[in-house]
Amino acid sequence: MVHSDPAEGIVGGKPVNRAPLIVLVRHGQSELNQENRFAGWSDPELTSHGVDEARRAGRRLNTAGLAFDRCFSSSLKRAHRTAAIMLEELGQRELSISCNQALNERDYGELSGLNKDEARTRWGAKQVQSWRRSYDTRPPAGESLKDTVERVLPYYCANILPAALRGERVLVVAHGSSLRAMVMTLDHHTPESMCSLEFATGVPLIYRLNTDSTVIGRERLV
Repeated sequence: MVHSDPAEGIVGGKPVNRAPLIVLVRHGQSELNQENRFAGWSDPELTSHGVDEARRAGRRLNTAGLAFDRCFSSSLKRAHRTAAIMLEELGQRELSISCNQALNERDYGELSGLNKDEARTRWGAKQVQSWRRSYDTRPPAGESLKDTVERVLPYYCANILPAALRGERVLVVAHGSSLRAMVMTLDHHTPESMCSLEFATGVPLIYRLNTDSTVIGRERLV
């Protein structure tokens, strides 16, 4: 399969002046998403709808003329399987997926696996909202968003961003909270503003960067 990037020239069959590029994707719908439960580090399968979302995400990227040199995923199978399905749709099954716990979803501790309405009944809506959307408040035995940021960003800065700045096209499939950490850095969000960021499942978010890692532009493929 031949891929070309319409935003860049081709000389001798090779792209030239490739701007650094990172594509972020939240995994397709999982069984716990479908049941309105906190997933955290639980490891549910994708639903059939989640599989369809992953396939559509791959097709959208293929239609946009994108192919990838590196692929990163969390260690949780809902993210890894989404990445594998997307690469299949892109004709890139052979591309290896680098999986790491650093990209895992936020650990929701005692909330993991609980229906969100059940959690509100048990602890109160205000408390559950604080755990979900404040920056540095931890749920029982779990991680705050701040903890998640401090886990994700060293991996991003050591592995993902350098690959993009070398001119490699990078695909990252992760989770709402781990994506918040990366977007917080890319878009210079404050701790307060990053807490309200939302990521639909299976929707690619394309970042084109300058060589100093500042953002040239972003596009959401819906």
